[in-house]
Amino acid sequence: MLAGATGLVGGLLLRHLLDAPDYSRVFALTRRPLGKEHPKLANRIVIFPRMADQFKGLAAQDAFCCLGTTLAEAGSQEAFRAVDVDAVLYFARAARAAQVTRFVVVSSVGADSGSKKFYLRTKGEMEEAVADLGFASVDILQPSLLLGPRKSPRVMEITGRLFAPLIGPLLTGAREALRPIPAETVARAMLGAARAGRRGVYRYTYADLRKLADLRPTQTIPVQSPKKGSA
Repeated sequence: MLAGATGLVGGLLLRHLLDAPDYSRVFALTRRPLGKEHPKLANRIVIFPRMADQFKGLAAQDAFCCLGTTLAEAGSQEAFRAVDVDAVLYFARAARAAQVTRFVVVSSVGADSGSKKFYLRTKGEMEEAVADLGFASVDILQPSLLLGPRKSPRVMEITGRLFAPLIGPLLTGAREALRPIPAETVARAMLGAARAGRRGVYRYTYADLRKLADLRPTQTIPVQSPKKGSA
């Protein structure tokens, strides 16, 4: 199951899921038709608050969540939260009802439910709520600035593309997690997280995302102990 297939990371992930030999069917849940045809693709139109009822009887193994917006695009904190927390949880609960055992979600570097910053606090609250739903496995990806072409370019991401080659190498040690990262890498890392087969709640930042992105269906990576903090 995939939510957010019309976004930057979700669109890239959809392509990889359809090409992946380890998935026979991909349910892309969207609010409007994707306009895409593929033998493995089942595009389902959803109303998020009613999602659990809409998909009774659906069974799946893994769920990938790429839902997210910005405060500028949402227009208010309430509208932002409706997407980055409420919609994510509607999807997560529908995934649990569909017998999904692994939930892979994109969050943000620095996410912390105790943060004074609304954006990071909201992301942290989402992470904790998802982790409490009872999935056998929850993989939380915490990228910094996403690099890649969008239909509606974001000023910060345009700036990031311009200065990433200069700033990135300076972000080392504990600051490495803040390095801008291509959306393509994050999309492949989501698939890699599912392939890693870990049990428990894991959080991944820049270095781990790059490792996961290179994972192939028959490969595994060293298992770390489940942790609440950033990777």
